Amino acid sequence: MGRSRRTLPEELLLLALDPATGTTAQPQSLDLGLAGAQLVELALAGRIAPDGDRIAVVVPRPTGDPTLDCALELLRRRGAPVRAVHWIGGPRLGLRQTYLSHLERCGMVHAVAGQMCGVLPTTRYQATDNAISREIRARLDSAIRTGVPPDPRTAALAALAHAVGLGKHLYPGNEGRSSRSRLRDLIRHDPMGGLVAHAVMDVQNGVGAQPRRGAATAGRQGGAGARPVAEPARGVPMQPRRGSMARAVAH
Repeated sequence: MGRSRRTLPEELLLLALDPATGTTAQPQSLDLGLAGAQLVELALAGRIAPDGDRIAVVVPRPTGDPTLDCALELLRRRGAPVRAVHWIGGPRLGLRQTYLSHLERCGMVHAVAGQMCGVLPTTRYQATDNAISREIRARLDSAIRTGVPPDPRTAALAALAHAVGLGKHLYPGNEGRSSRSRLRDLIRHDPMGGLVAHAVMDVQNGVGAQPRRGAATAGRQGGAGARPVAEPARGVPMQPRRGSMARAVAH
């Protein structure tokens, strides 16, 4: 995968980054959204595919993106399709910081050191070129305004933005209500994006903690073709903290 095109996790993070404060909107759900965006990006690259409500590796060849390839390798090691809700609900410590650091290395954001309450060190991230964020936002606005079915990448981005609650950040107040509703409706235009977005919302609602009744029954019966319920997936490991990385990241 070439680096001429931004990945969905990068675009989702740029959408969530507040240009005025340098903080990210919806930080808790955004972590889930980034894990989901990795799945969609891997699907767009032809490496994984949906298998019911599960994710199956179809081509284990690396993409060339280290963070995506780490996720792909973890999926490959499972050896069997993984429920999307379990994968997204697994621990993802450091994933947001990984992507913020990546955007900083690419020159799309720069870190600004500060202090919380005059004592605790913090790091905020300011976009170096707001035109990039405006271009991403314009794609969503166009899909919402025109009603024309968007391309799969934009449809998936819209689905993830809705799933993590960015609608109220992008289209606030009563005047943005209809736009938020249309943003939600875009979820139907990309099957993989829809699967992942629903999994993100299920995790937030606690649905992922309970196996599906049918799957649990099949596991107990041990019938032919029965698949055990997948365990929560492990996330991208945190990078060792050194020097400036020990600063607290503002949420």
